Amino acid sequence: MRTDPDAAKGKEAATETDAVTGTATTGHEWDGIKELDNPMPRWWLWTFYATVIWAIGYTIAYPAWPLIDSATQGVLGYSSRAAVERDIEDAITAQQEKFDALERLSLEEIRQDPALFRFATDGGRAAFAVNCSQCHGSGAQGSPGYPNLNDDEWLWGGSVQDIYQTLQHGIRYERDDETRFSQMPAFGDGLLSREQINAVAHHVRSLAELEHDADLAAAGATVYADNCAVCHGENGGGDQSQGAPALDDAIWLYGSSVQEIRTQVVNPRHGVMPAWDFRLSDATLKQLTLFVHSLGGGELGIDIRQE
Repeated sequence: MRTDPDAAKGKEAATETDAVTGTATTGHEWDGIKELDNPMPRWWLWTFYATVIWAIGYTIAYPAWPLIDSATQGVLGYSSRAAVERDIEDAITAQQEKFDALERLSLEEIRQDPALFRFATDGGRAAFAVNCSQCHGSGAQGSPGYPNLNDDEWLWGGSVQDIYQTLQHGIRYERDDETRFSQMPAFGDGLLSREQINAVAHHVRSLAELEHDADLAAAGATVYADNCAVCHGENGGGDQSQGAPALDDAIWLYGSSVQEIRTQVVNPRHGVMPAWDFRLSDATLKQLTLFVHSLGGGELGIDIRQE
């Protein structure tokens, strides 16, 4: 029987011992790198086999294999969706007593109960993120045309009752008969000349102690007194009953430059806020009210009780 020299050579290569580690090689070599015949530890192999068996058992016990429009249900009938729904139902049940109290009690009574007040403001923070942050910002800091709710300047009042009413009925929301409404005339439609508008813009800046042309501001004082003071106040203090902003501070809804003021006088912009009474429960409205009021700029008001 003849011996194949190539086979003998391959066997010799397969039984070659690595000089560094003293481990036999498998005979496989790539770019001068030889593979050692170093099998996996037995404990690792048994662990791997165990995980395979566990995985097969899992796919039998729980939903696993996708079908055309569903998946295998598993012998245990477990559903993560059903588990989440049960958890939500349990949470709602646990909170129902507090929601009932929010519905029943006045805003002032809620404020007097520390635990209930904390529950209300925490819920209000979540409701604000879902319903209000898109306009007023995630931190209620506002943006041009959308009021900042952290400061102490309020167009329609910052007491809890005022905030509650605003949330209920909105501002200039025509679908609600109880919405609060005001509208600044477009003075550029022939009511004032371009020169008068420019002069009153400088006068308005002077009320807020901003840089202005003194001569134009003096001329604009008469224009302001004849056309603007009835809503914004003689000295620019504003009027919350009309939603007329104060003009004597550093808070500006549409900007304080001469051009921005002129633009608002010529063709004023009027914000619209929806009435949330159609969308949210009374408990959630109270939560939002107390959260917004707690941001730091809320006014105490005189009567904050609900009738």
